[in-house]
Amino acid sequence: MVQVSIAGSTGSVGRQALDVISVNHNQFELTAIFANSSVDLLAVQANSFRPQLVGLGGKEHVKALRDQLNYSPEVVAGEEALIAVAEAGDVVLNAVVGFAGLPVTISTLELGKRLALANKESLVAAGDLVAKVRWANGGEIIPVDSEHSAIHQALRSSFFVDLEVSKIILTASGGPFRGKDVEFLSRATLEEALAHPTWSMGPKISVDSSTLMNKGLEVIEAHELFGIDYDKIEVVVHPQSVVHSIVEYTDGSAVAQISGPDMRLPIGYALGYPSRLKQPFGSLNWKESRLLEFEAPDLKNFPALSLAYEAGRRGGGAPAWLNAANEVGVGAFLAGQIHWMDIVKVVLSSFGRYEDVGLYSIEDVLDTDARARRLTQSIIENL
Repeated sequence: MVQVSIAGSTGSVGRQALDVISVNHNQFELTAIFANSSVDLLAVQANSFRPQLVGLGGKEHVKALRDQLNYSPEVVAGEEALIAVAEAGDVVLNAVVGFAGLPVTISTLELGKRLALANKESLVAAGDLVAKVRWANGGEIIPVDSEHSAIHQALRSSFFVDLEVSKIILTASGGPFRGKDVEFLSRATLEEALAHPTWSMGPKISVDSSTLMNKGLEVIEAHELFGIDYDKIEVVVHPQSVVHSIVEYTDGSAVAQISGPDMRLPIGYALGYPSRLKQPFGSLNWKESRLLEFEAPDLKNFPALSLAYEAGRRGGGAPAWLNAANEVGVGAFLAGQIHWMDIVKVVLSSFGRYEDVGLYSIEDVLDTDARARRLTQSIIENL
């Protein structure tokens, strides 16, 4: 029985992970859950699965949580809760949204455990430090993003990855604004930005998908996960979201992972690795006729993707700065403070003032993140 703990259990990925565990209850035991907010839902999840530990972000909500529990688990609040969740499972699913997921990533790898990573921001912002912790302690990262899970699966077909991989191709749906012109984008609404055509995701990732920043962050994540040079990482738009990514080898062969757009598949793959689950998710009816389209991304109207490549190639604190600026920009859009087109404008303005620095410690990462957030917020206030 594999013991699983989930950080971010009330979010989209966390809820789907609980579905995977429920269906495969003979294989997985839920030992801990954590949520930054959504105390009511967290209590419902705890009462249903009865994990040994329940964590939450704010200490002020402990009483409200305890009042709703019908059993007596250990309840931990604050940053200590993230560390406790990392300690509680054989496999730790990090589904916390944004940079806040960094403590879970670091703690899990320090313990030499398997990290099922759905929090790309911690790897983007602190890639070098995460790598050092990972290799020093024998920790393992299995990606949960559908694209990186697809690459991970495709790479299993090669014994000599360094010699045989020609390039990897990350597929992107194109988001809700694929093919839209500047006139449409200038009046794009929050409701439209959240209406992803193929995936059901949380608001932050949905907005990132609409700007293509999500795909840009995934480019950086792919570089960090697989050690592939940026010149060998390509992005293609594939609106059907059936081909989740492709690895092309030096002999011209391309290996793709294909399934329906169901996040439970990569979640289950990460939790059960190296074995595959018996319960299928996202399986296709191959007798049905279907059209698969591929096209180049629109870099003119969606410059966030190029900006992410630039940040990744600069290295150092550049990805951390980009990620922080983007989180502030998206937050402002979700709060109704700026328009959709202002998101990338704000990020570009902030990133344009970044000066190259190295990141040698977690404190360096936190400092870079904080400075980027302050500057970006100032830019927004002066629009």
